[in-house]
Amino acid sequence: MPRLNYQIILHVMGLLLLCNGGFMLLATLVSWFYQDGVTLEISTAALITLFIGTLFMFTTRGHSKEVKIREGYIIVTFGWIFMALSGALPYVISESIPGFTNAFFETMSGYTTTGASILNDIEAIPKGILFWRSLTHWIGGMGIIVLAIAILPLLGIGGMQLFTAESPGPSADKLKPRIRDTAKRLWLIYVSYTLAETILLWIAGMTFFDAINHAFSTLSTGGFSTKNASLAFWNDNPIIQYIVIIFMLLAGSNFVLSYFSFKGKISKVLHDDEFKWYIIFIAAFTAISSLIVYFQADVSISSIDHPMVWGEGESAFRHSLFQVLAVITTTGFVSADYTMWTPFLTILFFGLFFLGGSAGSTAGGVKVMRHIIMIKNGIIEFKRTLHPNAILPVRFNGKSISKEIVFNILGFFILYMLSFIIGAVVLASLGLDFETAIGGAASSLGNIGPAFGGLSPVNNFDMLPDFGKWWCSFLMLIGRLELFTVLIILTPFFWRNR
Repeated sequence: MPRLNYQIILHVMGLLLLCNGGFMLLATLVSWFYQDGVTLEISTAALITLFIGTLFMFTTRGHSKEVKIREGYIIVTFGWIFMALSGALPYVISESIPGFTNAFFETMSGYTTTGASILNDIEAIPKGILFWRSLTHWIGGMGIIVLAIAILPLLGIGGMQLFTAESPGPSADKLKPRIRDTAKRLWLIYVSYTLAETILLWIAGMTFFDAINHAFSTLSTGGFSTKNASLAFWNDNPIIQYIVIIFMLLAGSNFVLSYFSFKGKISKVLHDDEFKWYIIFIAAFTAISSLIVYFQADVSISSIDHPMVWGEGESAFRHSLFQVLAVITTTGFVSADYTMWTPFLTILFFGLFFLGGSAGSTAGGVKVMRHIIMIKNGIIEFKRTLHPNAILPVRFNGKSISKEIVFNILGFFILYMLSFIIGAVVLASLGLDFETAIGGAASSLGNIGPAFGGLSPVNNFDMLPDFGKWWCSFLMLIGRLELFTVLIILTPFFWRNR
């Protein structure tokens, strides 16, 4: 096996740091506009990041242009780590978040679009810092690596290996033959949705600052809010919550389908197996939740500051739909404390932690596509038992799925569950109770945010010990990068030169 090209790795790290520093300058402008007192601190963090990025690029300017598969995995994994380390600087320098461990946790939660927070009083944080916090979601949403792919070809560097390693879902759909064109189209859709939601939320009654921050969080399926009560702050304005519901639905679906919709190819959307089951899952779980909340749960105390604006029936439906979508798409926004509804719904929502959105979306989790293929393969195994000589392929969207893909998906699910179990055991060893440990592990690995027990929607992750925060940060990273990308680097054979 050829030696690693460390120069290209550092060169791309430098490029990513330059991008990160540029986004920090945008947060500096917001801080200056609102005169929140931390403009100098954010600009200092930006200049430090830009300096290190420039240094990396300058010292490796004579690098070989080729990115091979091992370099691709290293660039993706360490790219996210470098982004999180540099992204924590505004928090540390401004002292908005006490301690580097807390700052790194908040930043990793941002870039991985998890939405778990250690902040106890979000509304006391300066606006420039809050904007940067939401911006880390937006950067991580479609993947800073995909953004870099649109730039790398200008430097003479191919990007297919990076897209394969980072792109959400089992496969990397290519809208156009050139990967750069794919990245540009995905980002164009992403930006368009963000602008549309910002405008709609602004018109519906949010301030422009709140609107753009929540648009960043929604389209990235992140969940950071500018309010302590999250979206429950606007429980007296159902229109705002319905707007967020629509864009959570879009963000959790495959962005390639959005592209087909804009091109007028609606039939491709309607006949997509994953999209159909995505909608069926949401509708079924919302119906179950709505009926139970309406007939059994006392919504006046189970929701956060919950006024009955349009009647109890509408309220039960809206909050059920909102929370089902928030969990399935791994957005993690909160309009109600679903852990206070009924024990049955608590178990139901815990199960939804392992569902995830669509492949090719910004959502985390296992993904609907994998569940469909695993279920179909399980059914076919029954048929194979009765007809051992029959050729019974697993079909998805009318096409046969190769055994290699099926085995890969089964392997992913086993690895995902093992990671969850180990994650929960480690958290339990730190003294957390059973509900908090399994909730924290499932939430971090699935990039969801709010969990159960001490990490419920009305609490946060500040109660974790420092090691617990680092451990959850690791779970967030491997969950966001779909396990294999990070874990393969931890194997000894990955680093062997022969």
